[in-house]
Amino acid sequence: MSAPRLFATLDPFVESGAVMGRKVANAGFLDALLRADPFDGYHFFMPSPRERDMQERLLAARYPEAFGRGEFNILTRRDLPASLAATSYAVFHLSDCITSQPRLAALRNATARNIFPITGTTHSLSYAAYGREFLAHLWPGTTRRDAVVATSTAGQDVVTRIFESLRRGYGLSPDTHPGPEVARIPLGVDLDEWRPAAGFDPAEVRACHGIAAGATVMLVFGRLSHSSKMDLLPLFRAVQRLAGQGIDPASLCLVAAGWTDDDAGPFLQVLVNLAANINLPFVLIKRPSEQEKHALFALADIFVSLADNPQETFGLTLLEAMAAGLPVVASDYDGYRDIVLSGRTGFLVPTMGLPDTRQRDVLAPLCYDNHTHLSLAQGLAVDVPTLADALARLAADAGLRREMGEAGRGRVRREFTWDTVIERHLALWEGLAHAPAPDRETLRDLRHPQTLAYGEVFAGYPSEILSDAVRLTWSRAGRAVYRGQDFPVIYAGMAGDISLAALRTLLFLSRSGCPGLTLAARLAAAEPELDAAAARYHVVWAFKQDLLERQETA
Repeated sequence: MSAPRLFATLDPFVESGAVMGRKVANAGFLDALLRADPFDGYHFFMPSPRERDMQERLLAARYPEAFGRGEFNILTRRDLPASLAATSYAVFHLSDCITSQPRLAALRNATARNIFPITGTTHSLSYAAYGREFLAHLWPGTTRRDAVVATSTAGQDVVTRIFESLRRGYGLSPDTHPGPEVARIPLGVDLDEWRPAAGFDPAEVRACHGIAAGATVMLVFGRLSHSSKMDLLPLFRAVQRLAGQGIDPASLCLVAAGWTDDDAGPFLQVLVNLAANINLPFVLIKRPSEQEKHALFALADIFVSLADNPQETFGLTLLEAMAAGLPVVASDYDGYRDIVLSGRTGFLVPTMGLPDTRQRDVLAPLCYDNHTHLSLAQGLAVDVPTLADALARLAADAGLRREMGEAGRGRVRREFTWDTVIERHLALWEGLAHAPAPDRETLRDLRHPQTLAYGEVFAGYPSEILSDAVRLTWSRAGRAVYRGQDFPVIYAGMAGDISLAALRTLLFLSRSGCPGLTLAARLAAAEPELDAAAARYHVVWAFKQDLLERQETA
């Protein structure tokens, strides 16, 4: 891509609030992108002025040097048409491929100076409404410069299958309704941030949580929810099996930590009761801070993640555990199998799913997603005997734990650092930028089929439409505004739509009377910053404000 190059997005990438996987991934991505610094500037288009101001504060605090150099330009989405028309962007990258990507492509096609690549990353893919959202990607305006970035092989397969299913169901041809490329680039971690022990004394951290010094600590970190991440029951059953083999559960300790919406609900109490029933020491930590999270990884011996839920797609916590030098015991499920090399960096535990989910499929759009996810997850089995064997091997062999932890950290260094992830994104964007694009004028004439054409659809609501059949002239109030004796009322949020300078020009042009559409055309010719649509908007708005009135003809 030739300089000057501008990166742009519709998403914040840096957010405040609870520590969650998506937020951690987005911030890590931007950190690495700015370390590589392949662009001359970074534009953020936020949904509202409030979110724009928030993003500006967060970026200034996190990247003071880049902010001071003026590399960031934080705007609102209402600034998009003017910015796209005036600026040649190198790429727009979205932190989520679901909601905005095809709509941004439609806006790009209609208004932008160039057909820049648009990419968006997958996160969860299993929400019932996502069929509708992915259908939006399949339309004639999708170009070979557009791509969905799947974070795992399994996620890539899911997106491909969704597109295939939609085309079959709606009778769409790939030739007439192309979809974006489905590329695969994983998420990453910062190795320096995830050093083994990370500067903590494991003995001290264990003591703070009442964990016996000699216990083998199994850490589960993630959303503590059986309906959105994993069911921990197989883990408790595996410890029961170990007890039957003569291993004292009291020699182990399970630490479960992460986000929960259910502080006093039955699920968390079930975990406490299950642990007590098998004499397994259990520590539950709700919504830990980032520093507390690092401390927990430092005290652990084994990282366990038994995803059984289609809501999971990649597995960022597995990377963090491997970077922290921990062996990983994980379900052989979704993106986990891209991360863990079974027998070398940990163990993958086999899983078994259902051959048919049709009844749940048709019910899902009528239910809450967490109910659907729970039902699907309870129909996914983790092989408990194999899980017990993996835990037994690691609990009994500190050398094996150390060997696998070192192998895991080496794998992260080779494949999963954020710097490596950014290199792959840059290569993708470079390739997309050089892919053939349709003729610009052809794209401009395409309207996305899911775009609600308000002017056309609601044309029957008003009693008439602005036309040359109505002749307009300035009113008494209009003359007063033109002379500075009165002022128009411009509501908050409308400043970008109404130009006071253009309004004065409009009033001047209307002084002798003029047909409505002709008046708008004269305004557009006199005010180069207004296109034809904006000029017509000014005319109707001025009529609404009683700055223009009908001119009666003799």
